Amino acid sequence: MSSLSERLAAQKPQPATQVASAGTRRAARVASPLPAEPATEAPADAEPTEPLVQADGESDGLARVKQRAAVALYARIGTRLNDPNLSEEQLHQLVRDELHRVVEAEQAPLTGEERQRLITEVRADVLGLGPLQKLLDDVAVTEIMVNGPDYVYVERDGKITRAPVRFTSEQHLRQIIERIVTRIGRRIDESSPMVDARLEDGSRVNAIIPPLAFTGSTLTIRKFAKDPFKVADLIRFGTLTSPMARLLEACVHGKLNIIVSGGTGTGKTTLLNVLSSFIPDRERIITIEDAVELQLQQDHIVRLESRPQNSEGKGEITIRDLVRNSLRMRPDRIVVGEVRGGETLDMLQAMNTGHDGSLSTVHANSPRDAISRLETLVLMAGMDLPLRAIREQIASAVDLIVQLDRLRDGTRRVVAVTEVVGMEGQVVTLQDVFAFDFAAGTDESGRFLGVPRPTGVRPKFSERLQDLGIRLPADAFEDRALR
Repeated sequence: MSSLSERLAAQKPQPATQVASAGTRRAARVASPLPAEPATEAPADAEPTEPLVQADGESDGLARVKQRAAVALYARIGTRLNDPNLSEEQLHQLVRDELHRVVEAEQAPLTGEERQRLITEVRADVLGLGPLQKLLDDVAVTEIMVNGPDYVYVERDGKITRAPVRFTSEQHLRQIIERIVTRIGRRIDESSPMVDARLEDGSRVNAIIPPLAFTGSTLTIRKFAKDPFKVADLIRFGTLTSPMARLLEACVHGKLNIIVSGGTGTGKTTLLNVLSSFIPDRERIITIEDAVELQLQQDHIVRLESRPQNSEGKGEITIRDLVRNSLRMRPDRIVVGEVRGGETLDMLQAMNTGHDGSLSTVHANSPRDAISRLETLVLMAGMDLPLRAIREQIASAVDLIVQLDRLRDGTRRVVAVTEVVGMEGQVVTLQDVFAFDFAAGTDESGRFLGVPRPTGVRPKFSERLQDLGIRLPADAFEDRALR
């Protein structure tokens, strides 16, 4: 049986589906998120564009059919793609119906599998994120990294590999980026070449374009699970243990101020979600983030999101502005997605003035580094405070630091649960309650065999939990493996 390329080689494009009126072609160019190849009968002033994206290993014949189908689809739909009166469901139904008619008009000798693939990929190019759509739909993919139009990498099971997809051109990649950021009211252009955004499911997006990105537009998507991870999931993954989970739940119920510390990609936001799930439903929660990512399940919750400046350089609302405003909103809990600037001082002051039970994350490689990082961030607030005063604020405000690490086997583990005890002279004193057992070594596949184990130290906050009526097992801080 001849290949698809051979079957389609002699087939001429259908003029009825390729050639539209000049006005329709202009509307299609505006509405289309993809650059389209000029039709054979296009006028001399038609804009030269490139063919649709072709995945590695895709036949030229199928790529040509997909090209013609996309051009015909845009000619049929026109500006209805941007019709504000159409709901998302109605738009998807419109594209499905028209696309089926376009494929029928093609009369291409496609197998059932090729036909379904054609419909799926053209619909992804029109309504989704083009070649990235199937990576977003793959539940095994946790992160997508685009380094210019030709290089796409993904993370699966903690390992990074190159994906067999690519973009047609830099322009095509830029259009996908613009589609993402404009959906949440943000912008990216030469005057504002960096942006943090999010997808509809909460997945985190960062984009940076030329002239800052020398090798081409760069897009990073950190996917969120459709169903938020719960504490049982983290125990199953080995991120934490059951005794540690019970302790952290007790600490949240006891309104201890907790900082989740870790490097990039260690799972800080995921753990913050799990800790937030322990907050009682009766309490009023206010979350503050650069881009909304937290997936809290409670009802009494207010979500605040910062806003960048507009094209005139005005209208910026920072995390610090939101933290200050949240104090006037009668919060029982304040959850800051991440502290990375002067808002740290306002958060510490809130923790010290009756807003117990606050949660946040910070980038640091160890609990001791987290303290140093908080000191530095407070200094960024522009207040001329002596270092001792800052350390006293931290020691008084923060009760617990949960340290996450991404180990070399690709797993994300809680490597320390550390209590902030207080001050000794000029130093903030810490003591580990749980610590990861690296001495257990690795198995044949290189996976770490160790788990976080109690250090045998009974934390000072255990008395506070007992006074609140929160009971912990008598052996909660004993290492059962040593019995």
